[in-house]
Amino acid sequence: MLFSSIVFLFTFLPIILILYYIVPRPFKNPVLLAGSLVFYAWGEPVYIFLMILSILFNYMSGLDIARHLGHGHKARRSLIFTIAVNLCILGFFKYEGFVLDSINAVLPVDIPYRELALPIGISFYTFQTLSYIIDVYRGNVRVQRNLLDFALYVSMFPQLIAGPIVKYTDIQRQLRIRQESWVKFGDGALFFVRGLSKKVLIANTSGMIFTKVTELGPAQTSTLSAWLGCLAYTFQIYFDFSGYSDMAIGLGKMFGFQFLKNFDYPYISKSITEFWRRWHISLSSWFKEYVYIPLGGNRVSTMKHVRNILVVWLLTGLWHGASWNFVMWGLYYGILLLIEKYALGRVLDRIPGILRHVYCIVLVMIGWVFFFSPSLGNAVQYLRLMFGGGSGIVDKEGLYLLVTNLVLWAAALIGSTPSVHVLYERFIYREGKNRAVINCAVYGILFLLCIAYLVTETYNPFLYFRF
Repeated sequence: MLFSSIVFLFTFLPIILILYYIVPRPFKNPVLLAGSLVFYAWGEPVYIFLMILSILFNYMSGLDIARHLGHGHKARRSLIFTIAVNLCILGFFKYEGFVLDSINAVLPVDIPYRELALPIGISFYTFQTLSYIIDVYRGNVRVQRNLLDFALYVSMFPQLIAGPIVKYTDIQRQLRIRQESWVKFGDGALFFVRGLSKKVLIANTSGMIFTKVTELGPAQTSTLSAWLGCLAYTFQIYFDFSGYSDMAIGLGKMFGFQFLKNFDYPYISKSITEFWRRWHISLSSWFKEYVYIPLGGNRVSTMKHVRNILVVWLLTGLWHGASWNFVMWGLYYGILLLIEKYALGRVLDRIPGILRHVYCIVLVMIGWVFFFSPSLGNAVQYLRLMFGGGSGIVDKEGLYLLVTNLVLWAAALIGSTPSVHVLYERFIYREGKNRAVINCAVYGILFLLCIAYLVTETYNPFLYFRF
């Protein structure tokens, strides 16, 4: 069940909100937990048992680590065992096929295996449980002794599918003490509709263009079409991912929670370093706190710092997907960050801002080619098309995609910057008493447009697309 589905919007969400707000305070967490388990089981009826097993295992492991904190070696042994089990479960479901395919390709063997469906959200809830376990060991948080509260932390449906990755340190107090209000609920609804609009009106439409370009085939793809396809994907993945993050933050507010921001207009960046401070902030923060800093961070020799960066970005690539193109994508960014750190830093500072922006966006778009391609060979082929190796520089198909989607290009371009939101907030602030009415009208229209699109998408197979 997706946040942008009719079933979620008009069945699941209203029911869980009504139940949550009518029950007394002691029952709010159990109701939200039950709703989260139903939400997960809706799409993964079998893997709900895997999630419950993970919850129970990590709950007991946290208690065991806390009990042995006075005995360093015992607590450390329990920590290592817990991390290993979590990573083995994640690795089995996510990387089994990738590892065996790689072995079969390199060695003269043919190891058979059964391809398993990847449990939804397993990367997110595994990283959340790891942050909890590590922070208990470090003494940064108190162990959670209430099983239901811990289960809610792991399975809370707003951030379960697409993040943000919520660290236990950021939410431990809110699990027991939080305050719902109509103001917070209204703010959450605005966040949700904003994210829904990003996902439905821009990401889905951009995805159609990307799909159309990739279906052309190399012999029919011009340089213009290849760049437009990559641009469409650049907009699609941002508005899809940031849209889901906004919806998650909005849903959290509706239930009284405050999640941290996950995207901060990354496409306005003027360097790759800045881009990764703005893109998927919760993941970058997780790797920084639990991998990069424990390895020594930048307080080590140059060679060890290079190692630390490459290790983090190798793991970042693998976290996103189990194939060599994701490994390449991660190392690509690791190398770019090292180049900026040790070679281009001062040079970039002297270049005009617009050129730095173009430099960043072009490199990001090249990176997305490795990300969306099914293999390294396909990525190289697509890059060749982008740099003149296709059916020509410009063709009718490319011009058609460019001209007929001018409104979409403009909306996506403007929506990638904070300018419209800032201007709207200034306008709303000046309106005073009319602020609520204007917000209801504007966001109500956006919501109706999203519903109209979803209904059309559902019942018109020619317009159907799902990222």
